[in-house]
Formats: sequence, structure tokens, C-alpha cells
Amino acid sequence: MTLRGNVSRYLFAPLLLALAVTAWADLRPAPAPTKPPETTPPPPPAPPSDAPIALADPHARAVHVPSAATAWGGARTGQEPTLSDRVVTYDISATLDPVKHTIEGKERLTWRNRSDRQVGAVYLHLYLNAFAGSGSTFFTEKRTLGFDFRSDVDVKEGEWGHIELGRVQQGDAPVPWTFVQPDGGPATDQTVVRLDLPEPVAPGGTLTLDLTFQDQLPRVIARTGYFGTFHLVGQWFPKIGVLELPGERGATEPRWNCHEFHLHSEFYADYGLFDVKLTVPKGFTVGATGEEQGEPVERNGLVTHRFVQGDVHDFAWTADSRTAPPLVDTWTGPGSPEVKVRVLFPPEYRASAAPALQATKDALTYFSSTLGPYPYKTVTVVIPPMNADEAGGMEYPTFFTAIGMAEVPANTLASYALEFVTIHEFGHGYFYGLLGSNEFEEPMLDEGLNDYWDQRMMRARGQPVHLTTRWLRRLGIAPALAGFEVERLTAMVREPGDALGANSWDRLSSRSYGAVYARTATTMHDLEAHLGTEVMERAFKTYYERWKFRHPSAADLRETLAEVSGQRELVERTFAQQVYATQKVDDRIESLTSEEQRPQPGTSRVEGKWVELTKEDADKRARAARDAWDKAHPDAKVGGPFPYETVVTVRRLGAAVPQTLVVTFADGSTQTARWNEDRPWARFRWTTSARAVSAQLDPERQNLLDANKLDDSRKLEPSSRAARRWTSHAAAVVQSVVSLLVTL
Repeated sequence: MTLRGNVSRYLFAPLLLALAVTAWADLRPAPAPTKPPETTPPPPPAPPSDAPIALADPHARAVHVPSAATAWGGARTGQEPTLSDRVVTYDISATLDPVKHTIEGKERLTWRNRSDRQVGAVYLHLYLNAFAGSGSTFFTEKRTLGFDFRSDVDVKEGEWGHIELGRVQQGDAPVPWTFVQPDGGPATDQTVVRLDLPEPVAPGGTLTLDLTFQDQLPRVIARTGYFGTFHLVGQWFPKIGVLELPGERGATEPRWNCHEFHLHSEFYADYGLFDVKLTVPKGFTVGATGEEQGEPVERNGLVTHRFVQGDVHDFAWTADSRTAPPLVDTWTGPGSPEVKVRVLFPPEYRASAAPALQATKDALTYFSSTLGPYPYKTVTVVIPPMNADEAGGMEYPTFFTAIGMAEVPANTLASYALEFVTIHEFGHGYFYGLLGSNEFEEPMLDEGLNDYWDQRMMRARGQPVHLTTRWLRRLGIAPALAGFEVERLTAMVREPGDALGANSWDRLSSRSYGAVYARTATTMHDLEAHLGTEVMERAFKTYYERWKFRHPSAADLRETLAEVSGQRELVERTFAQQVYATQKVDDRIESLTSEEQRPQPGTSRVEGKWVELTKEDADKRARAARDAWDKAHPDAKVGGPFPYETVVTVRRLGAAVPQTLVVTFADGSTQTARWNEDRPWARFRWTTSARAVSAQLDPERQNLLDANKLDDSRKLEPSSRAARRWTSHAAAVVQSVVSLLVTL
């Protein structure tokens, strides 16, 4: 996904919620360790080669066991004839009726059986049936998980959509098929179909299916559909599931990974080759995944465009008769081919086209240099028209949709939103596209890591989140926050609902799913702060190089980070706390004292005798020493005749993270302590010549997951500066949001 269509809602509704007082969430206890058996039982017998292949666990989530080195054909060296180990080929012909908003399609699907099993049934996604009626898994979860799903477009009468299978054949034999619900969804969900093959596919063999289908596009509801003459065509063709093999993403036996279309889930598929012919009425501008082959062919008032792209796992396209003349440019970078960048936009959003083009080129440069070269020859950016906002913010290989605005004043929330959404959707081309993450089961590997890398790019540009509009800026009101600070405000740091590694549908709420973006970005920010920026970038370059075109898991990311950084304990602890579980981070300064060590009443042994020092005598000695010191140091502003003992008590009410405590003294000196224990509290003492002024936990703000940063500092003398500062920031944010809602 995919930012929500309503940008102000995406950026600021969670931010305002984060400013409100919320209840603390209970920490989920770790499971008790189990004692291993005394003897290892023999492995179960291997199933026969013609045994039915099971479906993936309906509650599958982040993988713990790293994939085998040979998974998905092994790491791509660049010496192979194709970028990916192509598993499937789609040869599709489709004709759009822009009045009825229908598509008539023919498809030849060629699939290679990579397993050592005979395959007697295959599974296809029919994604568009998520929009066929309120009984689908998609709409059932929308009612359960509730508000804050993208822009929450209501479906009106006559605006539903569906995909209908027609003829399905294997050679000359018809193929029977049945709707199934792999995740236990309602029987009325028809987003997955099982095909029982007349002729099973032998191990290493190839399956060819010829089928016809018809799409009825919905009014743009979620990611796909039409508005007026505009058509965004995604999730539109019958698409085969993924047959995972042992050693791939935690699989121990071959299994079909073909989940229902859930509310928040997106997509997962094999890499292959797409050869697609798109026929539309004359006068429609077409954009699509891949490279257009030759000139369009016109016949009887219809125009056929042919697009071909290898080494991708999906295909989407757009057609509109209102599209303005596209903006076209090229980009080049080390290790990449020359890339044609094309921006399609409606006339009313002309002001957004050039910024979107530049942001795309900048993203090509940043992602190629920090992760790895962009390998394709095209990028197509689509800006949906007014009233089709829900089509904005969606990604497909070499093709994505951004957002549009009539005006884009510089250094405002509008300009930041346009650039960030463009960069975000392009970034999916790496984490969703080139790495092929399973967004059903491990959405953090795409949505979260992409958000993290986007914010790294904005940070590298020195570009904060501008929380103002052009009019507020004229009044001298121009609040801004660092991008990672905004991520923190939407990361559910006070009450995390689900582990980052949870799948996309077993979620407490839509808000908890939305936190996948910000909480992953914040977790990776904190890990980078402890590992080092250079180390983190080197680790992600290795992750990309090792796993491109291979569908890595969370365990593969964990292992790469641990290996490259050399800090396995820290990496594994972070994943245990935040990816495989959900633990709040909440460290605070409980108390700060700094007392002068004056003579104290009592008895002591002097020259072999016990001598008592009364309180009166102790005070006299202290005054005399003070007078003598002041006389000797008439200009001194700090210090005194006695040392100071400073005591700082810190508390840990959540997960243990590496912490730094810095105490500042009146003479400007500092003392630093490291706290990296899982004890619930710690106490630090110093004896110095100057009195302490303040204590600060996490002075470099390395731990943004901390639930409350305001209790990270304490002064001996009370101050109202922090309260005034945060009140003014909150007021500025509210003013900015109100202004945005009025002006956009």
C-alpha cells in the first residue's frame, strides 16, 4: 500500500491522536521455555510424490528460520540469462469498454513446477472479487477492523466490481474449478479458486492453461477501478499462487501460498514474463508496467498497445481520454540502463506533474546508490484525476500512482506530501518489486522497510515535514518536524497492538496495521542509531544484493543485519522484542539529586577516642569553610569548599534497549553512563566539585520507540520551557491541519 488516499488524514490524524493521552498497554509475556525431548524422534516419512500439496497456514506471520542458500534458485550473480528465475509467463490480450467499465480478456498462463512433487491442482487469485459484494473477506474485515482504511470510499448501487472466469482449458481438456477460502474466510468470498487439473504436472514439468475472463471494474474503492473516463486497472487478471519449497520462507514441505484478498493485505507472486496487449478506444492515453513495443496499432476506432516486461511479478495499467500530454524524461545511473520516466496527469493537476517527475528521478538516484542499481528501463507515474483520490498511492512493478494537487506551494505540507508519496510509491519498486516480499504474511518487509528508507532519503536531503501552508507561512508560522519524529508519533509507542511481524489480517485494528509503516521505520531508525549509519546502509545493500528477485523473509533480513553489523546480540534482541513480539519501550529518569557533602553530626574516632560532632558544631564548620572559600575565590560562580554527590535513578518500564545517560554540572562539565541491562531500574552516583544541573537520557534521540520522551530529562530547578514549547508546537500542528483541510 500505499499511502492512504486522503493525505492529510494519513499524515496528521494519527499525529493528533498521538498528542492525546492514551492508556498504557499490557506487555505481552514471553512464552515459557520448553525442555527439549531426551531423544530426537525419527523424521516423519516423506509423503508420496502425488500427495496433495497443502496451503500455507491461514495465520502465517513473520518467519523465524532463515531461508536456505539455494532458495528460489540461489542468489542472482548477474551471469544468468534473466534477472530472475522466471517461474511463470502471462500472455494476455485485453479490451477495455470505457463506458461499461468492463474488460474482456484472454490469457495463456505457463507455469513451471519447481518442486519434486506431482501437482494435481493449482490455485489462482481472482482479486477483483473482493469488490463483488459485502460478503467478501475484504468487506467483512472492513466492518470488523473499522475506521481509517485508506480514504473509506463507500460503495453505491451499481458501483461493485468483479472478475468472472470463462473458459479454462489445459490443452483440449476443460478444467473444473472451485472457489476456496484458504484463510477460513466467509464462504461468500470468491477471491481464490482451485483448479483441478485433468493432467497433473510432473516434477520439473510445465503447465499451460488457456482461459478467458471478464472484469467489471468497480468505482474506485481501493487501489483499482474507474472514475469518469479514468481507469486504473490493477488486480485484474487470474493470477497463479506461489508454490513455496522447503527452505523458502520457513517452509519444510512444498506448500501453496495463495491467501484471500484481505482488507490490508497486498500481493505476493512468482517472478516471470508479461506480454500484454491492451486495446482501448482511439483518444485514450495508456500507461502500463514495462516497455511498449513499437507503435500502437489502430483498427476500427480501437488502438492496441503492446507492453512486455520480464522479471516482474505483477502488471497494472491505466487508460484515460482526459490525460494531458505526458511529461517524459530520462535518467541514468551507474549499473542501470537508461530509464524512461513518464508522468501521466489530468489537466487540473498540471502543477503536480513536474514535482512528481523530479521526485521520481531523485528517488532513482537515491535508491540505486544506497541499495542497488535499478534494473528496468521504464518508470511510469500516474496522477489520478480529481475525485479519484483512492486510486492514488499505489505501486506496481515499474508503474505507480502518486497524488495530485491544483497548487503545490514550495516548503509547505502540500509540497512535502506530493514528494513523499511519490518517493514512497517508487520505493515499493525495491522492497515489494525487486525483493518480492510477501506482503500478506510479512507486510513490514515492504511497507515498513520502505517507509524507513524513504525517511532516510528525506533526511539525506535535509527535508523536514513542513506543517504549514502558504498562507500560514506568510504570517510567519512555519512549524516543521524531522521525518522520523513524525513516524514516531504514529508508531503506537504507548500501546503497540501487534508485533511488527504479524500478518496483514490478524490485527487488533486498522490503526494497528497502519503502525506497520511507522513502527517499523522507527524500530529501524533506532537500530541504525546503535549500529551506525554506514553499517546499516552496508547491511541493506547486502540484503538487496543477496535477496533481489528471491522473496526474502524477516529471518533473512535479521540474519543479514546480524552478519554484516557483527552485533548479533543487539539485532536478535531487537527482532525478539519488536518483530516477533510487541514490547513497549519506556525508560525514564525517576529522580535527580545533587547534594553538597557538608560535615554531618555524629561520632567518630579521633586519636583513639570517640568524639561527637553536634549539629551546631557541624553547621559552624560548614559556615567557616564556606566563608574561607568565598574569600579565596571572590569571582567564582560555581564550586565550593565541599564536593557534591549526584545521584540519578532511572527506571525501565518496558523492553531493554541500549541507553546513554548524560549529567551536566554547573561548571559545564558532564558525566556519561551507559545503561544496557534488563533490570527495571538503575542508580548512578558521581562525586564532583560542582553541583549537577540536569540529567538527560538518550541525548542523541537514538531510541524513538520510547513511549514518552518528555520524561527522559530532569532538572534540579523546575522549568516551564518544555511545556511552553510543546504547547506551541501542538497549536501550530492543529492550525496547519485545519488550514490544509480547508485549502486542499
